[in-house]
Amino acid sequence: MCKKVWLSSPHMGGAEQSFIKEAFETNWVAPLGPNVNGFESDIQEYLQDDNKYVATLISGTAALHLGLKLLGVTQGDEVLCQSMTFAASANPITYLGASPIFIDSERRTWNICAEQLEIAIKDRLAKGKKPKAIVTVHLYGMPYEIDEVHKIARQYGIPILEDSAEALGSSYKGFKCGTFGDMSILSFNGNKIITTSGGGALIAPSKELKDKAVFLATQAKDNEPHYQHSEIGFNYRMSNIVAGIGRGQMQVLDAHVNNRRNNYTFYKQHLSEFSEIKFLEEPVGSFSNRWLTCIETSSFDLREKIRLALADNNIESRPLWKPMHSQPVFKNAIAYVNGVSDALFERGLCLPSGSNLEQDDLDRVVSIIKKVLK
Repeated sequence: MCKKVWLSSPHMGGAEQSFIKEAFETNWVAPLGPNVNGFESDIQEYLQDDNKYVATLISGTAALHLGLKLLGVTQGDEVLCQSMTFAASANPITYLGASPIFIDSERRTWNICAEQLEIAIKDRLAKGKKPKAIVTVHLYGMPYEIDEVHKIARQYGIPILEDSAEALGSSYKGFKCGTFGDMSILSFNGNKIITTSGGGALIAPSKELKDKAVFLATQAKDNEPHYQHSEIGFNYRMSNIVAGIGRGQMQVLDAHVNNRRNNYTFYKQHLSEFSEIKFLEEPVGSFSNRWLTCIETSSFDLREKIRLALADNNIESRPLWKPMHSQPVFKNAIAYVNGVSDALFERGLCLPSGSNLEQDDLDRVVSIIKKVLK
């Protein structure tokens, strides 16, 4: 059996061990410590926005949960959510007893469609339900149409929770993804562009909101000498050891972005001659980290032929995210759709995109796809 080629595997830079070693030697193994503070500072510095404050947590999902809570989402509310995304973008809405309302994609970026978003807002208002928040996603690292979407959100006075789980290192008009939302989140899951094995971050617009997030993430313990709780809290804080991995990973983030963008360039150079395949281009002003290189094929059958041919050669690929409005768990949810995300799911495929791919890996992938197409 030939070597396994993964879709997006962890890629250590080498400095992670020194931060972990220091945590062990100083016995900082709790959900606080120098690495936690340092990792938050590293992220804040990378985002290049002095008005953003970072709280590191155990997952991006936890960050989404706290972000929605801090935006005031409660039982019975409605939250507009990009449909084409991973389930973690939508699930925390239900944790709070609210209902997700799914919005389809547009063709330029595959992200939330501003036209469908406004249709949904007007319809919900006509029915007497003003949405409490909007969850937007930078799918596969491609910035959504920020100007158009935020103009609508401001017009109707609805805050945005920006899901940048896949977009650390991406930017729009020179500003980093993760800085556009009223609240924003990052993910450091094992398959992300940098990883802490598991982890995430909430990005807040004030120190007060960051401190509130940390308070809620550490079981909401009141400032008393004994254990007293006036609010329901959560066990969501990142540990000092995990944060040490993150500190090492931040040192190689830009290199990882460069490697993944090179993967995209290689695939496009060698496959764009085939009319049966289309690539997701960067609109003017957008810079994608190319977390995953994705192709749209001409048919479901061709997508499956490529996917199965790669699998037969021990190469992992994956269909694009199945839209939330098509998921069994959300079969009763309200959705405003235009057919774009369903078509993308049917014909789209994510190719191996790790920052640690070797040239032989890329050559194998391209060679197999070419055999299918020819």
